[in-house]
Amino acid sequence: MANLNVKFMGLNLKNPIIVGACTLSATVEGAQELERAGAAAIVYRSLFEEQIQWERAQLANELDEYTDRNAEMTSIFPTMEHAGPKAHILKLSEVKKNVKIPVIASLNCVYDVTWFDYAKQLEEAGVDALELNFYQMPESVDKSAKEIEDEKVKIVATLKKRLSIPFSIKLSPYYTNSLHFINRLDQAGASAFVLFNRLFQPEINIRTERHLSNFNLSHPGDFKLGLRYVGLLHRKIAGGLCGSNGIYTYEDVLQMLLSGADVVQMVSALYKNKPSYISQVLSEIEKWMDEKGYKSIEEFRGKLSDNELKASDVYYRAQYLDYVLHPEEVVNKYPMR
Repeated sequence: MANLNVKFMGLNLKNPIIVGACTLSATVEGAQELERAGAAAIVYRSLFEEQIQWERAQLANELDEYTDRNAEMTSIFPTMEHAGPKAHILKLSEVKKNVKIPVIASLNCVYDVTWFDYAKQLEEAGVDALELNFYQMPESVDKSAKEIEDEKVKIVATLKKRLSIPFSIKLSPYYTNSLHFINRLDQAGASAFVLFNRLFQPEINIRTERHLSNFNLSHPGDFKLGLRYVGLLHRKIAGGLCGSNGIYTYEDVLQMLLSGADVVQMVSALYKNKPSYISQVLSEIEKWMDEKGYKSIEEFRGKLSDNELKASDVYYRAQYLDYVLHPEEVVNKYPMR
């Protein structure tokens, strides 16, 4: 029987499938269902600083509506304070208490001080690790790529000093040189990297002339960009690697592992196929390993990474070389109409 055990961020996991941050694990019952299905760990839904700030401002506006109506009303309503991250952390703590698998807290902040404050509060809630979302898109033409990256590196270096639990960085692929930036974050103390974050892209309804807020799942094959970067980074940084975004099948999981990933995150596949789908994927991975004669994942993890392939150009200019060296195959595969 194949052994699916892996190690990620110092955590001993029973297999390489982590459930990414989503509403499926937002309740104790949901988290327990994922655990029964075979999930090795869960990332609890993200704590967004912007949402907390918006809710705080909304509460303040609602309370201010009655402030000056008459003298008596100022004494009828007691002073109220927005709960901030407390409600989120309370629910997270309940999930952590009721499952045996590792629970990773997800954090998404804007300001340095809140990164440090909220990260510490999440650590004190008893989670096994943190996942920090560095997803912000550039907002100013005056800010250089170096300035943006320097800010993030400083956050990682500070958190490394203040936290006692491991933390991963979930990145978007839109940094000027993602490989160099990841290497800097790795040297600053990040425990692992999740490649890549799925960003909510703006969409406009041209009939109503309004922006749309759609719940868009990832698509099969979306993981291939992450696959390229995982393959390029395997054994070139100290931190662990997690493939994310568009992991749907056991073949997708195996591709990530062969390129050098320690684990993968699944979300959209579970919304479409229900949590029980995890057990099917794990069964298919075991079957593949048995057929290949692999006793453990470590025997083949990174086998097809850039580090192992040495002189291969597959992670660099594969499509271009394919066309130049074998144009007839490309033409036959994609005939002109």
